[in-house]
Amino acid sequence: MTDFGQTTFTAAAAGLFVLGVLAARAQAGAHGAPSAGEAATAAEDKSIRPFQFHAPDEALADLRRRVAATKWPSRETVTDASQGVQLATMRELARYWQTDYDWRKAEARLNALPQFMTNIDGVDIHFIHVRSKHPNALPLIVTHGWPGSILEQLKIIDPLTNPTAHGGSASDAFDVVIPSLPGHGFSGKPTTPGWDPIRIARAWIVLMKRLGYTRFVAQGGDWGNAVTEQMALQAPPELIGIHTNMPATVPADIEKALWSGGGAPPGLSADERHAYDQLDLFYKNGLGYAQEMSHRPQTLYGIDDSPIGLAAWMLDHDASSYALMARVIGGQKEGLTRDDILDNVTLYWLTNTGVSSARLYWESKLAFFAPKGVAIPVAVTAFPDELYQAPRSWTERAYPKLIHYNKVDKGGHFAAWEQPELLVAELRAGFKSLR
Repeated sequence: MTDFGQTTFTAAAAGLFVLGVLAARAQAGAHGAPSAGEAATAAEDKSIRPFQFHAPDEALADLRRRVAATKWPSRETVTDASQGVQLATMRELARYWQTDYDWRKAEARLNALPQFMTNIDGVDIHFIHVRSKHPNALPLIVTHGWPGSILEQLKIIDPLTNPTAHGGSASDAFDVVIPSLPGHGFSGKPTTPGWDPIRIARAWIVLMKRLGYTRFVAQGGDWGNAVTEQMALQAPPELIGIHTNMPATVPADIEKALWSGGGAPPGLSADERHAYDQLDLFYKNGLGYAQEMSHRPQTLYGIDDSPIGLAAWMLDHDASSYALMARVIGGQKEGLTRDDILDNVTLYWLTNTGVSSARLYWESKLAFFAPKGVAIPVAVTAFPDELYQAPRSWTERAYPKLIHYNKVDKGGHFAAWEQPELLVAELRAGFKSLR
């Protein structure tokens, strides 16, 4: 598998996608992996500080002014989304953003949760940490992706930490930790290279140990899967299992066929052929954003200067996610709401993290969909509208200690955001054997 980074972009990496006063200020990050001595310097600040965010009124007024002042392009020349995010969709989003949307509601939901900041390897890491009232709750760290954020996971926090109020039993309880990726949201913005998923995974292990956990599990999709799998590969004894909603399972012969142009290999099952067709469509039509961010993230000045530019860039993530969001913006209700979408975009805007988050694509050299050899217990939920719905056959080969696999009938790339009840049920079932 070829590199993913400054020099070569591959389809396997295409899933790298796969959003007051800021208390989160970037610290100087060391390049590459720190040495053992560097990581243990006496000067290292291991404190955990409470955190809240309150956007200045002027920042919100400026946002509305910029939306109102958008210089709109002409309408697309087709009747579908084949040329990109459609003008009518963006005009309706802009109208709602200016007249009906209220960031303060999202801010209040965030500030009602226990939020913290701690410095790891020179970068401030923001995280939500909610402990269950139930004894023996299983600690869980959940990692978001791009163009997501900690807002993706808000809907699953109470069902996981307070299961008896949501159809579960006390034995289903989790303590939940949800960090913001470096360069995203309220976490610091690295000022030197080196913050790839491998380094982030090391930081997450430090975070969980710093919180006092000696036994925990991890979950993620999109970049969250990349980080979670790297945690598993580093094999800290405290990490007893992982769950992913976007697994890396694509066999080498399937990857080769996708790039050869010769069509699907013979002998595929119905599930395997469906996954192949999903990947083929994504590789041919869905890679533009990832190619740019993996090669030239700093060029994207427009997404840090124009809120509509940022929103359109974030919406055009993959066909199924865009189709869902376009329907929601148009007034339909199905998993997400217009407020959900704008909460996420507005978080990116207020923290000025469009470009800083894009750099993670440039940093990573991982072959994203290729199996990595994860040797610890793994639970997988395969959602139909993910970039591809991983077949059981590929999943069993990719994860030799597969403890749970379920092919569900609804949901897509943003599982916790779109289908929180379903994902909560999957996490309870997936980790049940590890309690």
